[in-house]
Amino acid sequence: MPLDHYVTLGRSGLRVSPFALGAMTFGEDPGGAGCGVEESEKILATYLDLGGNFVDTANFYTNGHSEKILGDFFAARPGLRSRVVLASKFFGNMFPGDPNGGGAGRGSIIAQLDESLRRLRTDHLDLYWLHNWDRHTPIEETMRTLDDLVRAGKIRYIGFSNTPAWVTAQAQTTASLRGWTPLIALQVEYSLLARTVEGELAPFALDQGMALTPWSPLKNGFLSGKYRRGADVTDSARTAFVGGPSEAEFAVIDEVASIAAALGTTSAAVSLAWLRARRGTVVPILGARRLEHLTANLAEVSLSARELARLDEVSAPSLDYPAPMHGAQRAMLQFAGATVDGEPSTVYPPLLQSDVRY
Repeated sequence: MPLDHYVTLGRSGLRVSPFALGAMTFGEDPGGAGCGVEESEKILATYLDLGGNFVDTANFYTNGHSEKILGDFFAARPGLRSRVVLASKFFGNMFPGDPNGGGAGRGSIIAQLDESLRRLRTDHLDLYWLHNWDRHTPIEETMRTLDDLVRAGKIRYIGFSNTPAWVTAQAQTTASLRGWTPLIALQVEYSLLARTVEGELAPFALDQGMALTPWSPLKNGFLSGKYRRGADVTDSARTAFVGGPSEAEFAVIDEVASIAAALGTTSAAVSLAWLRARRGTVVPILGARRLEHLTANLAEVSLSARELARLDEVSAPSLDYPAPMHGAQRAMLQFAGATVDGEPSTVYPPLLQSDVRY
């Protein structure tokens, strides 16, 4: 897919590529699951050469090495930084024993941002994410601090990641009522094998005009095409941690592979095409430990309505209450057999088409 076919990120004027480049794998400290500086720079350079402009990292990815690799890369290429939408995250505590070294309190946000800017060798971030919900800090404190940093020119836009919908709604409402900087995007786990975001966060984002930037869009590589029933996959360090696909997941993997074979493309390309076809603005984050991982995921695929329906059906999630009450049963109770805004309904059985009124 052409990376220079940009989209606006949520309700903002920020133009980004249809896929972001995730830099979580840049650097080999700690754990050894990432890639070295040379390979990281090859991946980054290729992404940018193809027209990509949206790079995402976090303060504690590979113990700060990810940010440093990015900072050194852009510092060695004057003028390039201004053409890139550079995003990082705060929350992760990199100072053992210091309870204020992480989280979303005022002092910790400012300190984390200063450290990120130092490693990234830049004077501002284009997008700053809350990486996780800090249940020990009032959301008003977090939002006020982020607004202050926007007004100071140190960050340009803000978003939330991995935060409950009710907290996110509280934050957005508070920002709206107080004239503070609003959220423009949510970074969430979302894929054919992880659709529970559709219960609360995805509808909320659609209503508020926020973009979704899914992480792990191939679900730990399960949707990459290398997983088959009975196959022994040994080259994924993360799979060793999370385990292999379940039987229900294999049903989805098989359907994806069937569609990919019929279209002459890869399972990864089909999975990403399905994700980008969801309602609203969806900008998946692609991570890579080797250059070929990135290029293989950029194949352009267009899925038909029938193919999308097949994938929707086989991957249909079980959502928490009250989401199950909001489908056909809601229409039956509310519309009593009528069709409204194109949504048909049946008659609630006790009514039995009766026009009796008491």
